[in-house]
Amino acid sequence: MNRERLPYELEASWKEKDMAGGETVDAQVLIMRTNGCCWAKAGNGGCTMCGYRSASLTGVTEEDLNKQIDLALSKYKGEPFVKIYTSGSFFDTNEIPESIRERIFSEYSGCKRILVESRPEFLTSNLVSTLPGTLTVALGMESSDEEVLRTCINKGFTAAQSKAAGELLKDGGIGVRTYLLLKPPYLTESRAIDGAVESARFADPFSDEISINPLNVQHATVVERLWKRGEFRSPWIWSLIEVMKRLSGTVNSRIMSSPSGGGSQRGVHNCGKCDHDALAAIERFSFTQDPKDLEVQCECKSTWERYMQSERLLGTADDLGRAFGSDLMIR
Repeated sequence: MNRERLPYELEASWKEKDMAGGETVDAQVLIMRTNGCCWAKAGNGGCTMCGYRSASLTGVTEEDLNKQIDLALSKYKGEPFVKIYTSGSFFDTNEIPESIRERIFSEYSGCKRILVESRPEFLTSNLVSTLPGTLTVALGMESSDEEVLRTCINKGFTAAQSKAAGELLKDGGIGVRTYLLLKPPYLTESRAIDGAVESARFADPFSDEISINPLNVQHATVVERLWKRGEFRSPWIWSLIEVMKRLSGTVNSRIMSSPSGGGSQRGVHNCGKCDHDALAAIERFSFTQDPKDLEVQCECKSTWERYMQSERLLGTADDLGRAFGSDLMIR
């Protein structure tokens, strides 16, 4: 039996490593239960890949949010980096009222770095002028291709809006982490790689960090329906490595990735034999930025190359491995 999800409890919390002040540090990560993403609740279905609506509730009060902060503080052990996620936007006052935002910034004022997420429409010059200099705002731009944003992701804003928000934050002395989605639905593997590289180059001037996020198939989403029908395959880890190799040394932003569901059929994966080593290489590179750390060997790399050739010849983004098996892909 599933336990009742209570509005005064955190959705999740854990500790991980990240960068602050040029050093690898411990980070406290919190996912707060809020009243949910305004875009997902607007009646248009929300983003095609996003399952975080399940982390939101209705009727979450300021008292509930304060209790969540109390719980977070009881778990806090002085980590210099704190990441605070909601199911939508930190600066949407329907999710995080101004009083809660101010309390969070006050309670964690001793941190070297705080990270939150927001859609660009909530970021104004007046707001930015009030933000602490230790803050980094993560912008889920996903792609610089407006057609991909509109038809593949249903993002509800444009790359130009993300750029304007990033420039506003940078001008205000606030850090910017830009999220890019590797392999939105309906794209072939090779087009997804090219798109991620192009999007990173677009985002570089207004970003401090660029996080390449391979699509993870989440429950009750458009992408899950496609995946169950064999019309979508989560990206190969080789594709993520290829994006990082192409970007390494060519952009000023830190290039990073922390894949959700890595090594599973729903997440970024290779053959299964090399997944652990390949994901470990990506984690190392995310901290060192040394392309030598991306060197991984496995015979399935040739299968990945044939897979992309087959996609191009057949003109499809369907899961060819599931449909035909690797033996039927072009050699």
